[in-house]
Amino acid sequence: MLVDRDEEVCLEARRHGIVLVRPLLWAVVLSGIGGVVSTAPRPFSVAGPALIALGALIALRAVWKWERTRVVVTTDKVLVVAGTWRRRARSVRLAGLEAVELEQTLAGQLFGYGTIVVGPMALDHVPKPKSVYRLVERLAG
Repeated sequence: MLVDRDEEVCLEARRHGIVLVRPLLWAVVLSGIGGVVSTAPRPFSVAGPALIALGALIALRAVWKWERTRVVVTTDKVLVVAGTWRRRARSVRLAGLEAVELEQTLAGQLFGYGTIVVGPMALDHVPKPKSVYRLVERLAG
């Protein structure tokens, strides 16, 4: 990871699982349609397995992306690290940081996720956003 030796990792977390709801719902719908279409007469039944496979690929991609994305808070910076074959990282140094914001929709308040804006970077779908906000604010201050 992109953490210096003199830094201490204070938090490492995945994004909230709510990010999986939409793609998994699409995967279930496509697979269900594929199951129904595969029972249709011959010319249409060929599309059934293709829709089921597409639904499975959508689900696999969503879970893989969720699994491989991390939010990391160290004593020196906040990072978002994503990717498997091509790792990408965005970071903001906490030294001199002037603003830390917490945004939560009603759904976010009910399910326990939110967006934390750290300087120019927004971390969306962060689990337990109030405690992460307090941690970043304490480390930046």
